Formats: sequence, C-alpha cells, structure tokens
Amino acid sequence: MWRKAILLSSLGFVCSAQADLQHYVASLDDSMWRISQNSPIECRLEHDIPDYGKAVFTSRAGKDLNLNFTLDMWNKPDQVTNAELISKAPQWRPGVNEKAITKLKYQKQFNGEVPKQAAWSMLSELSKGMQPTFYYADWYNQNDKVAVGLSAANFGGQYRQFRSCLSTLLPYGFDDIAFTVLNYEEGGTNLTRFSKQQLNRVQEYLSYDSDVELIFVDAYTDSYGGRSINQRVSERRADSVADLLVASGIEESRIHKTGHGERRHVASNNLVEERARNRRVVIKISKSI
Repeated sequence: MWRKAILLSSLGFVCSAQADLQHYVASLDDSMWRISQNSPIECRLEHDIPDYGKAVFTSRAGKDLNLNFTLDMWNKPDQVTNAELISKAPQWRPGVNEKAITKLKYQKQFNGEVPKQAAWSMLSELSKGMQPTFYYADWYNQNDKVAVGLSAANFGGQYRQFRSCLSTLLPYGFDDIAFTVLNYEEGGTNLTRFSKQQLNRVQEYLSYDSDVELIFVDAYTDSYGGRSINQRVSERRADSVADLLVASGIEESRIHKTGHGERRHVASNNLVEERARNRRVVIKISKSI
C-alpha cells in the first residue's frame, strides 16, 4: 500500500512540474516556414511561433558569410534572463537524445539573439528533424518555466531556398560602399580603372537596396589649371557620377551633388601622385535602419 502511495505522490509531483511549464511550439499542421527576403543583399528565413512571436534567420551581403538569429517576441523580457538552447526531438520521435547548443542571456526589453555558430547549429539540427528549444524562467513568475521550440515540420523546402539565396549574396555590404572615394585621370571626367570597379560595386548594390535615403556626391580637383576651369571640371564630375547613380534606380531627388573645385585638398599638389589624390569624388550614402 505504501508503495502505491509513494508512486502516486511521485506522479503528482511530475504532473505539478509539467503544469508549471509554458510550452510554445507550432503543431504539425500549423508549422510554416517562409522566405521573407531573397536578394543579393539579404536572405531571411522566418517561422511563426503561435502565441509567442517568430524566429528569424538573417544573412546579409558582406565580405564574410554571416548569420544572425532573432527570437522576435510579442512580449520582451522584463528583466535580464538566463536561457538555455537545447536541440530536442519532437514528440513523434521518442528515444532520441537531446543536445545542448548554447547558453544565453536575454537583455531587458530586447529580442533574443543567438551567436553566429549557434545559429548555424540550429539550422543543422532543424535539417535533421530536431527541434531547437529555448528554456528560461518566466520573468513574471520565477517558479514557472518557459519552453519555446522551433518546429522542423515543413522546414526542408524553405531551407533549400534559403541556402540558394546565401550563394547569391554580394561579397560586399552597405558598410563597404557607404563611403566611397573615386579618383580621376588628369583632366576631364575619366575615372581610374580601380575607381571604375568601385563605382560598379556602388551601382550594383544600390540597384538592390530600396532603403537608401540620401546620397551625397562631392567632387574635387587638383590645383593644376585655372580655378574657374577646375570648378567647372568638378561640377561635371559630380554630374557624371550622379547620372550613373540615377541609372541604377536612385531617385534624382535623393542625390545631393556639389562641385568644390580646388577646395579641400587631401594632399599637396607638388607631386603627380599627390595631385592624383586630390582629383576625386566622394560618395556618402545614408539609409534607414
């Protein structure tokens, strides 16, 4: 009899512990993954978590392949919270061992972020049919535990599209082109060979980025020749670069161009190499974040 009492008591403890766990995960029928950005400057894979928020994997154009993960919550943490990320098997795969991925710290009033390597591990586990799950104490009631899972159901097809998008990302990002200096051959509006390549990068990037707000084009000359002539040369250079940017799809009203002539040298004009540095157009780009 006493053995039965102990057994019932143990079962009651388990049920009580389970009742304190708030579990958020999409069901087999509700689990959906989607590609929300698919371009050479950004790839984004999203997954809705019912009654909680969404999971977002993002990679942007740049020199190195990058990956960011954001747990976009309806209700942001009310305090700094320790969390653990574990890969566990879904209910329909009993007997498969879980695996720890990483430990995290949620900041107050911010979405959850995951380091790059852990984000790649999450994608790998999802591709195996596993369920990356975040565990943490409820910030309103420390006695309650919260589990937030990413369902692998319907993941495979969208993941293939995401990987295809990653392969098309440009090898340079916004920070690489936001401040670009173009140099010119002596006299006229002919760019140096390297500057033509730099301008092509700017044009290509801008053809994909619709968030660009303003572009400042400032043209300068060396002091070789008359001042009034150099002023006109700088204005022609500013016009030629602005025209190329408009051809890339940028509205002309967003481009502010100025010819400065001989003003604001960055080097003396005594040597050929120094004059070459002064013959320049500076492109500065701003965008919404």
